[in-house]
Amino acid sequence: MTRLRIQAPTALIISDDGEFSRSITGRWQMERNAPAFTLVSSDVGMGFDPEGFQLAVVGRVRPQTLSPLLESLAVAGKHVIFLSEDPVLLQRVRDRWPGILLLKQEENWLATLMLVCPEALYRAYAEAQMAEIERINSTLAHEATLGRYVCDMRHTLNNMLTAMLGNSELLLLEPGSLSSEARSQIETIRNMALRIHEILRRFSSLEKELTVAEQEAGKELIEVRRVGS
Repeated sequence: MTRLRIQAPTALIISDDGEFSRSITGRWQMERNAPAFTLVSSDVGMGFDPEGFQLAVVGRVRPQTLSPLLESLAVAGKHVIFLSEDPVLLQRVRDRWPGILLLKQEENWLATLMLVCPEALYRAYAEAQMAEIERINSTLAHEATLGRYVCDMRHTLNNMLTAMLGNSELLLLEPGSLSSEARSQIETIRNMALRIHEILRRFSSLEKELTVAEQEAGKELIEVRRVGS
């Protein structure tokens, strides 16, 4: 059965200033439902795994790595919060990457960040899980189409198999009318038909299994909405 992969929300903190990263994680860990954290430098951050986090917080990185880093995050469609003390730099980032959320690093910036980060993280988390649900629903739709086709064909195939089994049994009931070779071939036909019949019998539970799969997907959708709310 296709399952939804629900992982704990994770924030990627990208900075070349260790104190900056520690300040954010230390303050965030004081909040309720703090996420998991991954702390990396700007060099390492450019090789990030897109599936490894939902929100990136970027600040105090070297100028030569800033543009490539933000560009790679934007291309990957990740949610990003960028902090800087420089209003000119903030404006440049806004002009080039309008989807990035900007915060000026001024007095009480950590408190402001803690107002923004949880909401941004869980919104990104919910969007990632909704995308996963859409992928699963697409897979289930293909499986359901195949399942319905098999269920429809099962009755037709069973009728054909009944005719094959009935005729082969009638032939085998007439002793001496068949050569040993012909009898062996008819027995093979009968035995193969019985095996196919057994396989088709197992398909009778397919519709029930599809219903259970849809119910499970619905429960997981409710769980994602609850976590993201």
